[in-house]
Amino acid sequence: MDQDRRIRNGQAWSNSSYTAWVNRFGTPEKAVSRILKDPKRRLQPLDQYVGDVSGKKIVNLLGSHGSKAVALSLLGAETTVIDISDSNAAYARELASAANVDVRYVVEDILNLSKSEMTENYDMAFMENGILHYFADLNEYFSVVSKLLKKGGTLILQDFHPVSTKLIESQGKSQAVRKHKVSGDYFSEELVTTDVAYSKFIPELQYATSEERAPFQVQIRQWTLGEIITAIGSAGLWIKQLVEEPHPDELDRGIPKSFIIVAEKL
Repeated sequence: MDQDRRIRNGQAWSNSSYTAWVNRFGTPEKAVSRILKDPKRRLQPLDQYVGDVSGKKIVNLLGSHGSKAVALSLLGAETTVIDISDSNAAYARELASAANVDVRYVVEDILNLSKSEMTENYDMAFMENGILHYFADLNEYFSVVSKLLKKGGTLILQDFHPVSTKLIESQGKSQAVRKHKVSGDYFSEELVTTDVAYSKFIPELQYATSEERAPFQVQIRQWTLGEIITAIGSAGLWIKQLVEEPHPDELDRGIPKSFIIVAEKL
């Protein structure tokens, strides 16, 4: 059942993501100019945790359109992306070519990686924003992450804070009328059907019918922070830092927006 769900999610990500990234960033040739100006800035806020990557072997998990991988490569890293989407890969490969860097892009479900890919020789596993909810079993996922990293290798993870994604609903477009409501169940284990993340960059979907939107929908599992930390620790990864980041929008002051975890393979 989970295999079928992952296949459907992968198909959703391959439908029109190339077009979405062109709509958002411009063509790869245009988008790369912004990365070339300051590749370290493209990694913010994770640049301060990544440090000097020159000569390091880094795997960017679910690296999507490849902008972070290209930035890491420009900073001197040997970078591999693992992602399930052919459409993402097409944009990323053109982006890397335009930047004149070599980014290895593996199009595969990370839970179905061959043993030859799980080399335990990466210095760093890098992942950010909207990744963990695609997995129904975090223990299985972080077991794979551990098998990619060498001993002493670093996991750097940024993702959306579950207080924002699972619990609190924000309404109102000004400080005077902004209201926050506890509308969710923080401890729910149900799968949630939602639009694929890039759909907001496909204008024709704005007025699409539910039937037309169906190919652009995914099923996700929203995790608690405790479940995430436990899964990381259970995979033999020592958590060195957990940073909870405030919401950048002044209207949502006091609500966590995201979190960052830095862990080391024991």
